[in-house]
Amino acid sequence: MGEKILVIEDDPSILRGLQLNLGMEGYLVRSASDGETGLALARTEHPDLVVVDVMLPRLGGLEVVREIRAADPELPVLILSAKGHESDKVAGLQLGADDYLVKPFGLKELLARIDALLRRRRARGETGPNRQVRKAGDVEVDLDSRKARAQGRELELTSREFDLLAFFVTHPNRVHSREQLMEAVWGSRYFGTARTVDNFVARLRAHIGDDAEHPSHLETVRGIGYRFNP
Repeated sequence: MGEKILVIEDDPSILRGLQLNLGMEGYLVRSASDGETGLALARTEHPDLVVVDVMLPRLGGLEVVREIRAADPELPVLILSAKGHESDKVAGLQLGADDYLVKPFGLKELLARIDALLRRRRARGETGPNRQVRKAGDVEVDLDSRKARAQGRELELTSREFDLLAFFVTHPNRVHSREQLMEAVWGSRYFGTARTVDNFVARLRAHIGDDAEHPSHLETVRGIGYRFNP
């Protein structure tokens, strides 16, 4: 199986149980016991699925879901909560969570829900060992080695330039506002301006050989932001 699951849970006994049982099922498990660490791992580990508790220290589970969903609209997210309140469930689903499980939950039910979410992702070809290399036209990014190529040549990118290019390549043909790009790549706690995004897009165009006046890949959508065309 080999798919990677990120578990963000502050209850040590539940976290240990999930690590053990998901590991026995053949999943690669990464874990965090607070929201900030979990969100950082979601950005660096590129998991196939995230299991997140609603009540977390440092950054609440619903905020983690909001941040994850801004960066990756397709990543499956399953929420855990001891509350069971209808409003809590609705809030999580409205923020983009794919499923919801109330504590205490049965292990078999959790595994079945995880498998169902991953089956959908597998059907789209978005999990497994080949998932980490993404191509869009003549641009290719390797999310594991953090290397990028354009027109067959390797690019020399800064870490932030790579993150921005990777976001564009993994979300092609969609219009993203500068605010969405800022939140997805720099994070909500970064105090930058829209001009920051413009500068980085200009640098990426130079790296990938995009004509600044008539770009074929990184298209400016007037009044909104940018779209990456493969």
